Amino acid sequence: MSGIVESAGTKRARQLPEGQGHIGLPEEHAAQDRTVRGALLDAALDVFTERGYTDAGLTEIAARSGTPAGTLFQHYGGKRGLYLALWEEFREEQEHRTAATLTAERGRGVDDPVALFVAGARAYLEGAWDNRKLGRLLARDDGPASFEALRRQWDRAWVRRNARLLEVDERRRAGRVRVSVLTTVIGGAARELGDCGDETEAREIVDEVCGILIHLTAPPG
Repeated sequence: MSGIVESAGTKRARQLPEGQGHIGLPEEHAAQDRTVRGALLDAALDVFTERGYTDAGLTEIAARSGTPAGTLFQHYGGKRGLYLALWEEFREEQEHRTAATLTAERGRGVDDPVALFVAGARAYLEGAWDNRKLGRLLARDDGPASFEALRRQWDRAWVRRNARLLEVDERRRAGRVRVSVLTTVIGGAARELGDCGDETEAREIVDEVCGILIHLTAPPG
């Protein structure tokens, strides 16, 4: 999963490789290509959610997207490519949301590290609720063989970014542990949001978690 970050992301998963939309490919074809990619990812999300990654079939994904199987392989190479593209889309959308929130808060004159951290956490959790279907899929222990290692690598990067935001000295073990605990709280709450029954319950969880984060970041004594 993603975290509270300082730089915005883009929805690359639904886009062409950098520059391809401008070099050798007319704009209308580039737009059509993006539409095809979007249809494939939407169909993959549906099938992965219903059947799980392991049991999902590429033939069914292609059929639901209205796209030939060969086109699926051309764009994503198979199930692994589709799954990782969905993860990248979720991650980058969350980054964009939290980065925009931090920019807005700083624009209002907020410079307290804890206040910024909690505002970013709230934005991330609200994004997890808005994108709960994809979040539920990514929280399962059913994905490509290499995905867990990739997610652990990203989680470590998430902790480092949160440490910078909170202005914690990462050279001190206590500081690293503190930020790791805070990051784990956010990640766990994001997974819980995927199972909420309605928006009212989701908002209660977000408010509760933000209160916990404020308590955990309070100075001792």
